[in-house]
Amino acid sequence: MAHNAVRQLNLSQRYIDARYVANAKELRIEGRAIVVNIVTSAVPMGETPQKTIPPLSSAFLQDTSIEQADSLVVLRFAEEREENPGEISGIVREPDWKLLADVLDGFPRDTQLWKGPQDEAGLVSFMPESLLAQCGPAGEERDFRVKVNLWFAPAGTDCRIHNIHEFVEVHTQVHGFGRMQKFRGPDHGTLYEDVLMSPGVTHTPFCVTGPGSTFEYPWHQYRADTDCVWLAVEYHEVRKEEGGKQA
Repeated sequence: MAHNAVRQLNLSQRYIDARYVANAKELRIEGRAIVVNIVTSAVPMGETPQKTIPPLSSAFLQDTSIEQADSLVVLRFAEEREENPGEISGIVREPDWKLLADVLDGFPRDTQLWKGPQDEAGLVSFMPESLLAQCGPAGEERDFRVKVNLWFAPAGTDCRIHNIHEFVEVHTQVHGFGRMQKFRGPDHGTLYEDVLMSPGVTHTPFCVTGPGSTFEYPWHQYRADTDCVWLAVEYHEVRKEEGGKQA
């Protein structure tokens, strides 16, 4: 594969320019951008002293370079470009954006949580127990398909407490200020941890591996303190998703 193979992601080209970069080498980051390391090896930056972007993490960079990386997602705001489309809430009028209540049965319609179109960002392989920093022995390496999409919620939105995902998921804050919250149960009064999210921040995975190929999450939710846009990065096991066929 050629170095710095770039593909435009179908997320929101008017408000947020999102690009998938494979096999990055001496990749220049012109202007300001959020660089998301979606793989499990650290990404060295081209500065002295040299530091890295850790696995499943991100950095808000400006006029610098990435030495090398297997896969990255690079996000730039419209206000960093010549065209400024206006308030970020307008992102929900972009093509294929949906109110979650319109696509998820039973989700409350009075919760203004909006989901953008989903796109794919390559394949990765890792041992979940090691990546998720679990105690005990590591398991076998598994293959995962990476999927990404943007979300929007207006200020003050509680995005619903839940604890079910069939994949490993992290979120990167793109615009505004919010928080990922953990609970002991499906009730706001059981809150035990706030993970504050500002632009460029990616939280660590909340889950651990469960029986078989499952993942166990605490009760959790996203809360928008201001109007917020964030990126969801999902790792779907290939065997589970494709009926045992490897990609």
